[in-house]
Amino acid sequence: MAYDNFDLTGKVAIVTGSSRGLGQYMARALARAGAAVAVTSRTLASLDTVAGEIRAIGREVFPHELDVRSHDSVQKMVEDAHARFGRIDILVNNAGCNVRKPAVEVTPDDWNLILETNLRGPFFMAQAVARKMIPRRYGRIVNVGSVTSVFGYAGLAPYCASRGGIRQLTMSLADDWGAFGITVNCLAPGWFKTQQTRALFEDSAWVDYLTDRIPLKRVGQPADLDGAVVFLASDASEYVTGQTLLVDGGISTGATRVTSRKS
Repeated sequence: MAYDNFDLTGKVAIVTGSSRGLGQYMARALARAGAAVAVTSRTLASLDTVAGEIRAIGREVFPHELDVRSHDSVQKMVEDAHARFGRIDILVNNAGCNVRKPAVEVTPDDWNLILETNLRGPFFMAQAVARKMIPRRYGRIVNVGSVTSVFGYAGLAPYCASRGGIRQLTMSLADDWGAFGITVNCLAPGWFKTQQTRALFEDSAWVDYLTDRIPLKRVGQPADLDGAVVFLASDASEYVTGQTLLVDGGISTGATRVTSRKS
């Protein structure tokens, strides 16, 4: 007998920040699993590629402008998606940004940009979508965090604060909405090469250092997230909520290689 709890046929998903980076890959993974997908970006034209790829595999796609820092934009996007599909089953809160600076150089504008995008925006997206899910007593919300949800790194103070906040927010919302059949989990990628991290990956010495600290001895590839996001979006994770799933090659173990030396 086939195990079909990972099948998303008939489900409707919203993936924020899905024109580039890891969001586009997660949107395609959900579509391949059977879901219709609303993809979002601040500029509609930037969604042409991912929307075309989803259509090419025979899934319905709904490109929509969204600025998660704007409450009005959030409300309009959710209302339009609900009007288009008649339901929302899955939300992947992926939109995010970063500013890398020493902590003493972070400005109030830097702080506000990162926290409003990475923490405030996901909360109000989740709130707007939950209002559609609660009457149906069903929903899957996946908040995208990072290995910085559990680790701190120099030069990333506001980003780490936002990602740590996402982990805490996930647990709170899981408790809030569990009685309505809504699960809320945090998907926390480790080190992946994206537009946000491209500059770091141009330093070969840093890449070698990083890779040596990862038990699986490689950085993440976009496809490494496919199974995790489909799991958390599907009925296979029906009894999983409030959790942070680290997809990081094991770097969060904190292990470092110990080399024995002869005295």
